[in-house]
Amino acid sequence: MTYTVSEIAKALGAEAFGDTGLVIARAAEPQDAGPGDLALAMDPKYADGLSQGRAQIAMLWPDADWQALGLKAAIFPSRPRYAMAGLTRILDKGQGFAPGIHPTAVIDDAAHLGANVSVGPLAIISAGARIGAGSVIGPHCFVGVDTTIGENGFLREQVSIGARVTIGANFIAQPGARIGGDGFSFVTAEQSAVENVRTTLGDQGDAKAQPWTRIHSVGAVTIGDDVEIGMGCTIDNGTIRDTRIGDGTKLDNQVQLGHNVIIGRNCLLCGQAGVAGSAVVGDNVVLGGQSGVSDNISIGNGVIAGGGTKLMSNVPAGRTMLGYPATQMDRQVESYKAMRRLPRLLRDVADLKKAVSKSIKGD
Repeated sequence: MTYTVSEIAKALGAEAFGDTGLVIARAAEPQDAGPGDLALAMDPKYADGLSQGRAQIAMLWPDADWQALGLKAAIFPSRPRYAMAGLTRILDKGQGFAPGIHPTAVIDDAAHLGANVSVGPLAIISAGARIGAGSVIGPHCFVGVDTTIGENGFLREQVSIGARVTIGANFIAQPGARIGGDGFSFVTAEQSAVENVRTTLGDQGDAKAQPWTRIHSVGAVTIGDDVEIGMGCTIDNGTIRDTRIGDGTKLDNQVQLGHNVIIGRNCLLCGQAGVAGSAVVGDNVVLGGQSGVSDNISIGNGVIAGGGTKLMSNVPAGRTMLGYPATQMDRQVESYKAMRRLPRLLRDVADLKKAVSKSIKGD
């Protein structure tokens, strides 16, 4: 796939200058770019990299002097990082999955495949499953009984989707994603020590040791349109009602959603974030890497939690949170600063104690 400078600029809604008929085959970092590459230098800090490489074409920061940089052509997007989304979509060569149904795929006679569905080697599609038109089911994937995937779904290799899951259009699941496993839900015949601790915040009471009895997950998972699930994510079925993910939400690698969780629209859940059972997360929420949400709490719309944050109680809409336990980010940063000052403060107090002691002895 090759494109001219003018074709790429038009696709991105960007301005182009110089020899816009030059052909681009790939994008590259400035220092690695050759004559046929588009050097990505959308910040002045990349100017030195341009001089180190052999680029003739670059995507530049606003007001950059492209001629002084020795270029033959340049593209100027109004919002460089957003332009990256369009550029990478144009240049993406895909995974090379062949169209059509591979002869080793196992597709139940009671499954329904829409037009132009591709099914890869050793994939399994169960009875009652419905796969929307234009979808790609990659190698070694599993689609469970009565599961629905909307149009233009894309399952990379070794994705597993359990029974009765409902997924909207334009879904993407990266390798190894697991959707529709049973929730981690167990109970004891009599009140357990864990239940006592949740009530008393410490005292286990006189609860005796007991075996755990499994609570089955008879709900499923419902996922909206334009959702992406990262590698190694695990999403549990609901106990009675479905676990739900709203339209436009994106999950990074190794994110865990417990049973009955509700995630709103257009959320970002970064790597290794975990949301415990029955928590409700609003729209446009961002959970940083390794952040955690406790069970049975509510996170309001627009909340942003920094990396490693542990949300242990309800969070009102619009808050920016950090730390463990989570507090508002500015207060948490002040606390960190105060902690760093503690050693010096203790030394000052020790010096004052010595001075007071000497003064008393001198009297």
